[in-house]
Amino acid sequence: MTFLLLKFVHVIGAIVLLGTGAGIAFFMLSAHMSRDVAYIARTAATVVTADFLFTATAVVAQPVSGVLLAREAGLPLGEGWIVWSLALYGIAGAFWLPVVWMQMRMRDLARGAARDGTQLPQAYFRLFRMWFAFGFPGFGATLAIVWMMIAKPNL
Repeated sequence: MTFLLLKFVHVIGAIVLLGTGAGIAFFMLSAHMSRDVAYIARTAATVVTADFLFTATAVVAQPVSGVLLAREAGLPLGEGWIVWSLALYGIAGAFWLPVVWMQMRMRDLARGAARDGTQLPQAYFRLFRMWFAFGFPGFGATLAIVWMMIAKPNL
């Protein structure tokens, strides 16, 4: 029973990470492409909230449930696919943490422009390009981890 509960928590955490990541990317990109400053400000605020509520919770739950799950299954943490998954998790986190800061900064820049009735500043567009670029390795690493969890390749 413990194994199944841990596996459930771990799978749900992976779903939340991927689902929230994909949703955030979609809504932020859609708002950005609208060029509607007020809409961008509202969407960025929602995106920041979603990242803190859902992504951050899953980010903490994943390694905890993963270690407990491996222990329950009798898998050594030095197993190749687990080591690679943890390394990829570190890479995903290294890209996610700056993205959270970028989202908060873009939110603040968009709020200021909406409040003042001005266009978005160039700093917003620079941050958006970086945010967009950081999403690929971060999301890609997460997808690779899910593949490793399923395939458990002999590495």
